[in-house]
Amino acid sequence: QVQLVESGGGLVQPGGSLKLSCVASGFTFKEQAMHWYRRAEGKERELVGSIYPGDTYTYLKEPLRGRFAISRDDAKNTIYLQMNNLKPEDTAVYYCKGPPSASWGQGTQVTVSA
Repeated sequence: QVQLVESGGGLVQPGGSLKLSCVASGFTFKEQAMHWYRRAEGKERELVGSIYPGDTYTYLKEPLRGRFAISRDDAKNTIYLQMNNLKPEDTAVYYCKGPPSASWGQGTQVTVSA
């Protein structure tokens, strides 16, 4: 059974940083493209970025490039989302996703506020 456990969220002031983690199990992690999504209150869930097997390619939503970075550690079945210079509009619940058929995890709340 696929499990995705996100962590690392919290309350941070504008301009601050957070590093989110997602530990995955139940599938062959190193062969799977992994994704970060977020959903702000009252809005649709949106793709933040993706990282492909072997670190061959990463994608970040255009407005987030330069502030966010995605990485993976296949030895730990974990992906990361490094978020710098956070803005209030980054406030959302952040989720990771692996196999398309897998259920969503519980997500981790990121709140950017003074």
